[in-house]
Order: sequence, then C-alpha cells, then structure tokens
Amino acid sequence: MTHPLLTALAQARLRDAPLFAKWCELNGVIACPAAPASVARFVTDCAALGMSRLWPAVQDISRMHVSLGLADPTLGGVAASAISAIAAVSPPRSWPGPFKQRFAALPYDIQIHLAAHEAQRERALRRAQNDAASARQKLAALEAETKDQRTNGNEAAARDRT
Repeated sequence: MTHPLLTALAQARLRDAPLFAKWCELNGVIACPAAPASVARFVTDCAALGMSRLWPAVQDISRMHVSLGLADPTLGGVAASAISAIAAVSPPRSWPGPFKQRFAALPYDIQIHLAAHEAQRERALRRAQNDAASARQKLAALEAETKDQRTNGNEAAARDRT
C-alpha cells in the first residue's frame, strides 16, 4: 500500500507539470521535490522547444512546488542561469556593470519586464532628444531671421537718412 502523500505528489506532478514529469521519468530524476540542478538540466535539455514553450513548463514546476508548500526550485541559482542562457535577454544598458552581471540570476519574466521597460525608456529618451534638437534648429533659424531683419532694417534706415 502506498502512502497517501506519495500518491498526492504523483498526481500533482502529472497534473501540474506534465512535461517536466515526463522528462524526469525518462532521466531517472525525482520531479517533486525537484532539485534546482534538475530543473537547470531540464531547461538545458529542452532548450530546442524555445522559450515560448519552455517558460510555461518552468512555471508549471514552480506552481506544483508552491501548491504543495515546497520551496520553488526555479527561482535563482542554476535554474535561473540556465533559463537566462537560453533566453539571452540583454541586461538594461543603463545599469552599472556589476548589476548587469546579476541580471542573469533574475527570473525570466522579470528580465523580460525590465528589458521592455528599458526599451520604452530609451524610446522616450530618443524622442525627447529629437524634440530638443528640432527646437534648437527652429530657434537658430528664428535667430538668424531676426538678425537678417535687423541688418536689412538698419541698411534701409541708413539709406533713408542720406
């Protein structure tokens, strides 16, 4: 007779993380509780799936563990580094060097959010710089026109006096 907890774990494993559970069975690894190194190996082995299919599978692993009150093996460390290596999300250019190195340890969804926020910030900055350059050009043209009017106006006034 099997222990009820083991039965519940097996059911949760198959229901909540089917891709990972199948991979674990094929590789002789325990799916629940999973070691972060196992998750990293899973991510590396299944990299060909692409992040669009791999990330939901990693989230399934996370949900399965959290729902059972277990530590999430997908957060930080080797698992996050493996995901980061496959996703290849560049750290924000505005971040100082030491923080760029730590960017890879962040969860993938946070990396995506930060990268999107950085891209939006850079677009707004470029737009503001272009607007400022346009305003400077208009000001220079206006100053040149004003100077021409003064110069031409003084010449006309001098001719009228003579």
